[in-house]
Amino acid sequence: MPEETIAVVGAGIVGLATAREIAARRPGTRVVVLDKERRVAAHQSGHNSGVVHAGIYYRPGSLKATLCTRGVALLREYCQDRRLPYQECGKLVVAVTPEEVPRLEALYANALENRVPGVRQVTGEGIREIEPHAAGLAAVHSPHTAITDYTAVARSFAADVEAAGGEIRPGFPVGRIRRPAQGGVEVISRDGKSLVHADRLVICAGLQSDRVARLAGAGADPRIVPFRGEYMSVRPQKAGMVRGLLYPVPDPRYPFLGVHFTRRVDGTVEVGPNAVLAFSREGYRLTDVDPRELARVAAFPGAWRLARRHWRTGARELRGSLSVRAYMKGAAAYVPGIGPADVVRAGAGVRAQALARDGSLLDDFVVQHLGPVTAVRNAPSPAATSSMAIAEHIADAVLDRTASA
Repeated sequence: MPEETIAVVGAGIVGLATAREIAARRPGTRVVVLDKERRVAAHQSGHNSGVVHAGIYYRPGSLKATLCTRGVALLREYCQDRRLPYQECGKLVVAVTPEEVPRLEALYANALENRVPGVRQVTGEGIREIEPHAAGLAAVHSPHTAITDYTAVARSFAADVEAAGGEIRPGFPVGRIRRPAQGGVEVISRDGKSLVHADRLVICAGLQSDRVARLAGAGADPRIVPFRGEYMSVRPQKAGMVRGLLYPVPDPRYPFLGVHFTRRVDGTVEVGPNAVLAFSREGYRLTDVDPRELARVAAFPGAWRLARRHWRTGARELRGSLSVRAYMKGAAAYVPGIGPADVVRAGAGVRAQALARDGSLLDDFVVQHLGPVTAVRNAPSPAATSSMAIAEHIADAVLDRTASA
């Protein structure tokens, strides 16, 4: 019989990486991954741009910065070992107005402090040497920024868990989490028919992370507010105009990176994502509306404070959601040769953004410990890039607590 059971809620890339890390470190431990969906990587992990971030943006010393740097190295090695797609196509972060140049210079200093490999500043002429069809005054070039297929990576992590004797249990929507008197944690399905008793529980529930954490006794805050990110796909005849990744200079007030051009591992090029409030936790379409979710958002003071501060930006993003012409107006500044007629609507993702009661958008990763429960409360981009390093970080805490219990 196994000495202990560790359960993980969430079969996204962070949950699977964590289960894999625990199974590898503690042979003989029963590791069980629970997810309400019928497949792995059903939500954020399977609806992103596939970019492997190099660490340009993140505050030095933050969990994001530390775990992104470590995560890139681990992910690159893993993809090479498993023959998964991994292409270092490079990234340009481009300033197109004089007002953006000081912010670009600060970003470059940040990248140097985070030891982003090969990063350098380039002029407008240097931009065109790297991306002949791009425009801009200056840019930061990260030649080792890469792209991959995170759905394929997540499936490979799941296979590793099972190969180590672990179990993936799809179709298990969590309804209750109990802490019985004899110790451990009981996770009960929504219909009450399934139960897993674990010594330790790790919650990596993404879009549902605040709800599941509350079932385990965590506080209500931070809350998850869903933001839908919509993509356009560049028509094949124009896709060759973008060689790698083209990003705007980010606005420091927001954790979103802005609409950008992204080459995918299949050779296609996408524009996006934008960031509009989703009307459902898993609202991939504008017409996906959950009245209960809207009521919950409306009842949260942080949502109103956020709206008062940033309603103009929200209105601009919504216009882009409704109009391809409005969507491409900003993007065309970076590649003038690609306009509204050169793109078609593509897929969308929903980002789980943690929001504090004061209306601030949490930027860094947030992990809470509640006795035998460890809850990931905020894991936005670059969580996929950092997934194997986040898994190490969580496993350090979980297994140390198990040993000392």
